[in-house]
Amino acid sequence: MQDLIHTVREKKCDVGLAFDGDGDRIGVVDELGEIIWGDQLLALYAAEVLAANKGATIIADVKASQMLFDEIARMGGKPVMWKTGHSLIKTKMAETGALIAGEMSGHMFFADKYFGYDDGLYAAVRLLSLLANSPEKLSDLRKRLPQTCATPEMRIECEESRKFIIIEEVAARLKKANAKFSDVDGVRVMNEDGWWLLRASNTQAVLVARCESSSEAGLKRLEQSLKNELSASGVDLAAA
Repeated sequence: MQDLIHTVREKKCDVGLAFDGDGDRIGVVDELGEIIWGDQLLALYAAEVLAANKGATIIADVKASQMLFDEIARMGGKPVMWKTGHSLIKTKMAETGALIAGEMSGHMFFADKYFGYDDGLYAAVRLLSLLANSPEKLSDLRKRLPQTCATPEMRIECEESRKFIIIEEVAARLKKANAKFSDVDGVRVMNEDGWWLLRASNTQAVLVARCESSSEAGLKRLEQSLKNELSASGVDLAAA
């Protein structure tokens, strides 16, 4: 992505597109060389799909910004938060009849005019079509989305035998404290500052965490709350 950012800026391109080795994920850079993150990209797709399909169901994984779920609802769609993992997302799409879905990792799934699976090249075609039919540049579309303060994805090394147990321990303490949280995939805790997520990776011996707030002060409080919960289970957030 750093090479793509450099090339877009150097060549003054309108957009930069990247794909992973097997082509099922997409990475996007706008004409300013700024990354369009997975949840931002899905928000742009959602606007186009919902304009033609009012009330459509749209799925995003638990790592996505609250901005995305709120935007989908604002535009008249039905947002669904689901487990991270492309096979899990595809199954949920079939179950709910969702027209599109996406993950922060860049998996974008289209059942709208397509077959309901993650195809990076098709996602690129849909983005190019969207841009071709818009009077605005990609950076303008990005900037129009609600802005938040968020951490990058934090990956904390953890023994394979402990990672799911830790999630259970944290969930039990949250429940005892009457905290508001979702247990769709790990724990996603919501309060007046925003939210923080802690989940066990499906493929590696790591815990995955992320925090998002409307302010830097709120973000720091969320990070401290996350740190406290991890510490209570013998895990150091500094290991991320």
